[in-house]
Amino acid sequence: MQFLGFSLRNQLFVAPMAGVTDRPFRQLCKRMGAGLAVSEMVTSNSLLYGSVKTRRRADHEGEVAPVSVQIAGASPQMMADAARYNVDHGAQIIDINMGCPAKKICNVMAGSALLRDEPLVAQILEAVVKAVPATPVTLKIRTGWDRESRNALRILKIAEESGIRALAMHGRTRACGYSGEAEYETIRQVKSVAGIPVIANGDIDSPEKARFVLASTGADAVMIGRAAQGRPWLFREIEHFLNTGTHLLPPPVSEIHEVLLGHLDDVHLFYGRQTGVGIARKHISWYTRGLPGSASFRHRMNQLSTVELQRQAVNDFFLVLAEDNERLPAASQPVVTTGAPPLEELAA
Repeated sequence: MQFLGFSLRNQLFVAPMAGVTDRPFRQLCKRMGAGLAVSEMVTSNSLLYGSVKTRRRADHEGEVAPVSVQIAGASPQMMADAARYNVDHGAQIIDINMGCPAKKICNVMAGSALLRDEPLVAQILEAVVKAVPATPVTLKIRTGWDRESRNALRILKIAEESGIRALAMHGRTRACGYSGEAEYETIRQVKSVAGIPVIANGDIDSPEKARFVLASTGADAVMIGRAAQGRPWLFREIEHFLNTGTHLLPPPVSEIHEVLLGHLDDVHLFYGRQTGVGIARKHISWYTRGLPGSASFRHRMNQLSTVELQRQAVNDFFLVLAEDNERLPAASQPVVTTGAPPLEELAA
């Protein structure tokens, strides 16, 4: 897939998720089949550029191109400065967050709260595009502030006039949060009149759902978020299904074990041993969902405070399950099943 001048593996994108889409997770998802991964949002507050958290979020060493960095804020000037800062630190695409529904973001009129102020939307988009003229700028939004004020079509017009190069849409309003089901009709309407690529986001958790959303909206790509937490192989499963119409078998626990250990190594190295242990807990919890004995294992594992104890607990848990060569339950009823390609092929 050609996207903003870059040649991508496919039309499967990793959604930016605060506290999740760090460099280890982005790199893993790309190895497992994602065509593009957008970073967790970076603050536009220049006072925080020197913080450990912000420096870590701007760390793209060794990351497969293109490097897409999401910025968030409500000041046009500060957003422009943040765009320049991140381009100077390796960003090849700048993504603007106007889709986050979190109260701590919306309370400062950032994220999806901006959808209520269309003139300010225009000012921010124009300022960022002007600040980094050689770098593609994309925009992430929701369908509107609430069900009575879906203004995605007007935001599209503002975006195109401002020089935005692609638009990602989550199929819920800000008021919906993550409740209920995502609706794709608004995305279809936007795509039908858009002169820029449109990426559909929301509730895409299986190969069939990805195919349905692409077909029903006409979107150029789909963006997958929460469904990939602890399940990065979802990208290869969707890619295979879109290409062949057949399903890969769910991974055996031996492969989940291998992927998780590699992910833990990257997390511990990236964050350091002390912080890394805490960050790793949520990933271990996600990876073990649906496996026998996982609830009691997670309770015990969350009490462990060192890298060595954490790894030993993971090894003990998976080695017991691997004796039976168990697999995760299939996400849907397969049409035809084939074995998953070896990990070394995915990393090629």
